[in-house]
Amino acid sequence: MPEQGPQPYLSIVLPAYNEENRLPPSLETIVAFMQTKNYSWEIVVVDDGSRDRTSQVAEQVLAGTPHTVLRNDPNRGKALSVRRGLTESRGQVALFSDADLSTPIEEADPLLAAIEQGADLAIASRQMKGSVIELRQPWYRQFGGLAFSVINRVVLLPGIPDSQCGFKAFRREAIERIFPHQQLTGWAFDAELLFIARRLGLTIAQIPVRWINSPDTRVNMLVDGPRMVRDLFRIRWLHRRLRPAHQENQ
Repeated sequence: MPEQGPQPYLSIVLPAYNEENRLPPSLETIVAFMQTKNYSWEIVVVDDGSRDRTSQVAEQVLAGTPHTVLRNDPNRGKALSVRRGLTESRGQVALFSDADLSTPIEEADPLLAAIEQGADLAIASRQMKGSVIELRQPWYRQFGGLAFSVINRVVLLPGIPDSQCGFKAFRREAIERIFPHQQLTGWAFDAELLFIARRLGLTIAQIPVRWINSPDTRVNMLVDGPRMVRDLFRIRWLHRRLRPAHQENQ
């Protein structure tokens, strides 16, 4: 890992599990994109206990660039990998992305613009007007995602139709406020982060994006879907007393 210098403007965090094949082209794409920018940056790969060469190929591709490769041992899941990557990153702003770049890295620009305009966090939304879905999920996954979105908006996050897109950017201050409260380790962790942010009075910008479905998703609808719905109710219970610090004694 290169020696750490001054705090970069942007950290890009990629959780990865057994991604030795998909990760190199994604990293090459990110590096080429970031090298066009006039601000400082770093890439943080969180290898979540992979059984393949994910860490080694990440180091090889990122050699000579500002980067960190973290490794979980044993596997801890995406939620805790995202948490570790964001909290151990150094950027003034940190963005996490899926390793397959189903949301192309170029979509970072409008998220960063929203944060520059005052948002505490900015999230990619496939449901906002202006989004472009280049390759859609199979119909049954679309139906499952729509059903989850409806329940999510009723139970937890009214006004946020897409909490699950894996492309979100946070101010450093937002990371420091949100993640001490995070508790879930399952796939509904995105919804938990947004619910915590709302409870703390943080502003969330929803940004339409370009998105390409990856057929290699690791979410099992039959097993994970019911757990995610259950977790929505759990999130509401876990954080029922959470509110901004200035209201704690009122």
